Amino acid sequence: MKKTLYRSKRDRIIAGVCGGLGDYLDVDPNVIRLLWVVITVFSGGFPGVILYIVAWVLIPEEGSTVDVEYTVKEETTGQD
Repeated sequence: MKKTLYRSKRDRIIAGVCGGLGDYLDVDPNVIRLLWVVITVFSGGFPGVILYIVAWVLIPEEGSTVDVEYTVKEETTGQD
């Protein structure tokens, strides 16, 4: 089964970014949250917050995207 990264609807504190990462990586989301906070604190706060906001915008919410299948038809010229 193909894994897809989504923001979690079930396990969210703010936007579901850490919950979605935890689901995708098969790790407890609280571990992801703890690492995110530690990295944010030790980096001065700004990069961690910006990365979270970017992830919030770029990662789709769970169940919000639709899988679309495209088919290509051959063009016929009308000449047999």
